[in-house]
Amino acid sequence: MKLTILGCSGGIGSGRHTTCFKIDDDILIDAGTGITTLSLDELLVIDHVVLTHAHLDHVLGLPLLLDAVGEMRTTPVIVHALPEVLEVLAKHMFNWHVWPDFREIPSAELPWLQFEPLQMSEKLALGARTFTPLPVNHVVPACAFQISGAGGSLVFSGDTTSSEAFAEALNAIPDLRHLIIETSFENALADIALASKHHWPDSLAAQLHELRVRPQVWITHLKPGNEAAIMDELRAAAPDWPLTALQQGQMFTL
Repeated sequence: MKLTILGCSGGIGSGRHTTCFKIDDDILIDAGTGITTLSLDELLVIDHVVLTHAHLDHVLGLPLLLDAVGEMRTTPVIVHALPEVLEVLAKHMFNWHVWPDFREIPSAELPWLQFEPLQMSEKLALGARTFTPLPVNHVVPACAFQISGAGGSLVFSGDTTSSEAFAEALNAIPDLRHLIIETSFENALADIALASKHHWPDSLAAQLHELRVRPQVWITHLKPGNEAAIMDELRAAAPDWPLTALQQGQMFTL
């Protein structure tokens, strides 16, 4: 299994793209502006989109994906997410006001889009690849995902602040090789991070202190223009951890 980072920024501008990861050729984890780096042929073979939550920077590419390739497909694109996330998409995105409801186009019997709800900790098997939602702490219903392949597990936090349940879930994964986790703000903006339920360097350092597992840690969702400062503060706050900023175009093999 190969995971490719299409976008991992906390915003846009100067080549930055928001969260979207590709698994092999046919699965997306979130659908932020990173989806726009794919060609039409690459978009055409996306069969599944697995969503952490419904914030715009993680889903805005989804309606455009369907608009671009829906009529060329013979099967619907299946979106897998928590029921609360799918409810937000139905109410606020695919509602005939913001965007057509592709669950009814060209017909309800042969749609371009299909929703498949996931329950927390329920495993989703797509071929040899397994995705398990894990609890996190964000301002809207959200989850992390444990992504498991033959070579071990990778966890992507999605958006979160400190979470005891998330730390416990990580500690229960003996083959955890990689942790991709967000840190959105500098310590000076901790009040904004706390209000919006994102990590800042000191909070992530405290979260890492709770871990008994020792994965490689990759930092994502850094706010544009503050990337270097956030990473400097992270390394000062957690000197015992090898912390690396996630990069667009990076690949992982599991």
